[in-house]
Amino acid sequence: MNQEALILFNLAEALGIGLLIGAEREQRMSQTDVKSSAGIRTFAITALLGAVAQLTGGVALLAAAVLGVVLLAGLAYWRGRAENVGLTTEIALVMTVLLGGLSVTQPLVAAGVGVVMAVLLASRAYLHDFVRSVMTEQELRDGLMLAAATLVVLPVLPNQTFGPYAVLNPYLMWSVVIMVMVISAAGHVAVRVYGAQYGLAMTGFASGFVSSTATIRDMAGRVHKIPAQLLGAGAGALLSSVSTVLTMALVLAATSLATLDAMAQPLLVGGLVAAMYAAPWAIAALRAPPTLAENVPPGEAVTPVVQTRAISLRAGLAFSVALAAIMLASTAVQQEFGPNALIAAAALAGLVNTQSAAISVALMVGSGQIAPQDAVLPILAAISTNTGMRVALAATLGGAGFAGRVIPGLLLGLAATWAAVFLPVTIPLWG
Repeated sequence: MNQEALILFNLAEALGIGLLIGAEREQRMSQTDVKSSAGIRTFAITALLGAVAQLTGGVALLAAAVLGVVLLAGLAYWRGRAENVGLTTEIALVMTVLLGGLSVTQPLVAAGVGVVMAVLLASRAYLHDFVRSVMTEQELRDGLMLAAATLVVLPVLPNQTFGPYAVLNPYLMWSVVIMVMVISAAGHVAVRVYGAQYGLAMTGFASGFVSSTATIRDMAGRVHKIPAQLLGAGAGALLSSVSTVLTMALVLAATSLATLDAMAQPLLVGGLVAAMYAAPWAIAALRAPPTLAENVPPGEAVTPVVQTRAISLRAGLAFSVALAAIMLASTAVQQEFGPNALIAAAALAGLVNTQSAAISVALMVGSGQIAPQDAVLPILAAISTNTGMRVALAATLGGAGFAGRVIPGLLLGLAATWAAVFLPVTIPLWG
């Protein structure tokens, strides 16, 4: 593309951005009694002004153009302040001249920002209704907490190991905290959007990526308090076991591909059996009519779901601390007593969290402390003790109906995982 064609393309893009934003503002004015001095023509010309200023005078002339638009927009707002029209159109006008200039230097960025801006302007009613009527104050605070944890805290943490055996990494530990918070938020949103009957199954699957043990404990508690949620809670508990297997594969892939290769067949077979058992219950929960909980007193089926925290910082910190403790203990046991003692250490760690135990063992493989095949039994030991913990929770907290649905699936999945290790033939997993 020659220089003249490129200039024409940039000007056309600036014009398109101005027309898009201006069309939305013009449509907005036609739906209300509020009059504005900036319509589709004004926005189109403003975008072209930014582009021409950037082309002819660079950043200096663009800055002068922006200053002029700011003064004109401020004057327009001052003249219409009695009508309480707000600043949206004026700010959009200033953004449009900046996007016009940006279309010359960064056309793809300008186009993307322009579309996002138009969508935000057009979604005014939906966004206002969501913030005022749908989102709770607690959810807003939780969202801000997640943003601070991700954008403020994480970037300043050192990404290096320290401490005993050099296994602790602050950046990694806090990333785990954020992961738990994000998954917790996803589960909360699922319940809020789809309701308890459908949302519990989705929440169980999402929460299993963090901790199937905690998920089963929560689902059992829900059934104990609200028996009508048995179908959804049971499906969620079973699906959490499926997502736990997927999580195991993901963490091993991220930590040690050699360990994943050694564990691939047991995870595949165990995961398939768990999924096959959970599928009928999940389908039944998703197909069940929403009127299933009609016999529940008003508000009882909704209140516990709506009032749950969208994001749990405490849960994330607890998971991260458990991971750090398990990594330290596993490394210490292996170095002091040898690989055989590692199985017992992993089994104890599995009582807390399977993923944490698997990560710690996989890190040993990655560092050359143990061979990949030596990691299989410790990981299976962790899976076994964790399954035993989940069975105990289901039996003691959820009642006979919950236990009768969940426990057989847990035991079948565990049996299939162990059986896959001793299969006479190896399934070709990698082609």
